[in-house]
Amino acid sequence: MFEDFMGVPAHPLVLHAAVVFVPLLALLTVAYALVAPIRPHTRWVLGLLAVGAPVAALLAKLTGDAFFARMRSANRVTPEFVPKLEAHQDFGDLTLYAAIGLGVVALALVWFVAPRDAETARAGRALTLVLQVLSVVAAGIAVYYVVRTGDSGAKAVWEGQ
Repeated sequence: MFEDFMGVPAHPLVLHAAVVFVPLLALLTVAYALVAPIRPHTRWVLGLLAVGAPVAALLAKLTGDAFFARMRSANRVTPEFVPKLEAHQDFGDLTLYAAIGLGVVALALVWFVAPRDAETARAGRALTLVLQVLSVVAAGIAVYYVVRTGDSGAKAVWEGQ
């Protein structure tokens, strides 16, 4: 199911959604957390990205796993090349976990932090501050793993088997 799309391996097609949506989620999460005036305008977008970015990361992981299994079963991967692909796979797993964590923080921000004023807030100042710090940390971790995953995959492809 996750191997190809119209004869083309699905992983190179799907991974670009994760490469775009996870950093976009990171940027918007931090902006929503720290810049109060944009909250009313970005609330729904952040909520949708908080769900869509982890789904994109999951699809990239599933298609990558299927692609690797297919290449391995067809004996198209040399033994020297396997550690590079496994390292890329490990970074992909970490990217998925980071995207899920960032998505949870973003949804918590949307739910608890008021879009306009303190009277409509579901969270007190302490929870808001905790969510602001978590958003910056989670965003940094997610972007770091997207970059590391992409770098390891690109190096594996361009340096060859």
